[in-house]
Amino acid sequence: MLALKYSESLSLDIKSIPPELSSGTALLKVIKSGICKTDTEIIKGYMGFEGILGHEFVAIVEDCEDKSWVGKRVVGEINAGCGECVDCKKGLQRHCSNRTVLGIYSHDGCMAEYTKLPIENLLEVPVSVTDDDAVFTEPLSAACEILEQTEINKDDECIVLGDGKLGILIAWVLSTQSDNVTLMGHHQKKMDLAAWNGVKTTLSEKAGNVKADIVVDATGSKIGLTQAINMCKPRGRLILKSTFADQSELDLSPVVINEITIIGSRCGRFEDGLKLIEEYKPPLKRLVEASYPLVEGLEAFEHAQRKGALKILLSMG
Repeated sequence: MLALKYSESLSLDIKSIPPELSSGTALLKVIKSGICKTDTEIIKGYMGFEGILGHEFVAIVEDCEDKSWVGKRVVGEINAGCGECVDCKKGLQRHCSNRTVLGIYSHDGCMAEYTKLPIENLLEVPVSVTDDDAVFTEPLSAACEILEQTEINKDDECIVLGDGKLGILIAWVLSTQSDNVTLMGHHQKKMDLAAWNGVKTTLSEKAGNVKADIVVDATGSKIGLTQAINMCKPRGRLILKSTFADQSELDLSPVVINEITIIGSRCGRFEDGLKLIEEYKPPLKRLVEASYPLVEGLEAFEHAQRKGALKILLSMG
């Protein structure tokens, strides 16, 4: 099969072998896959991963032990837990210390004609959800994780810092709960795309001395985190969606002085992302900048790494 692989460098491999079907797993024929920031970081050495890339996908079940799944259009949770540890038994496979992660850690990904996942990780995609929208299930579910971790009230003032793909998705998710959501970033084009369901937008340099009950940092930078801390009201909540390598000193005294609650937030439940797509129909197609066939995967990655690029899709058909 054809696959995008990373091993010291990114390559388009036409000799990859489709994964073998094993007990409890499903063989998936990939329809589409999305390129995200994590993928572009992996090819710079992040996580030390080598293998087939990709964790955002929509696919058709080709084969598995439970034949009722065969032929269904699915997405799949990317974390595969051991099933035996305390976290797995609590339903927290996302935090299993022995987990593998699709296209990120010890598990070949979905930027290929075929991939595989545990059957228990699969969710059927509703008929009303398009392939292009279904590809967004993983990042949208990550945005929905915030709603699982903390209650958002209708009158809560919410600020999302960072106008990348994830920042926009987070603003849209928060807007389903709060009537007062503002996205802040540096690109007017992205601000225009983000205006949906009452979400307000403002360029960061024009924000002034604003404060909010809930501030989400999706900037991916230490500067953004510092700004987020300073924007939190006393006893406000700071949601961290950014990971960054900068280990230089960070002033956390305002966190103590203002009694700010900090919540780290990562992967979410796919059922929440799919449900939000089906019920609220966010305009996800606005975020798709280009689509490439898998055979042009190297060009697609080059495009995805351009400054300010939005979602780049790969089509396997």
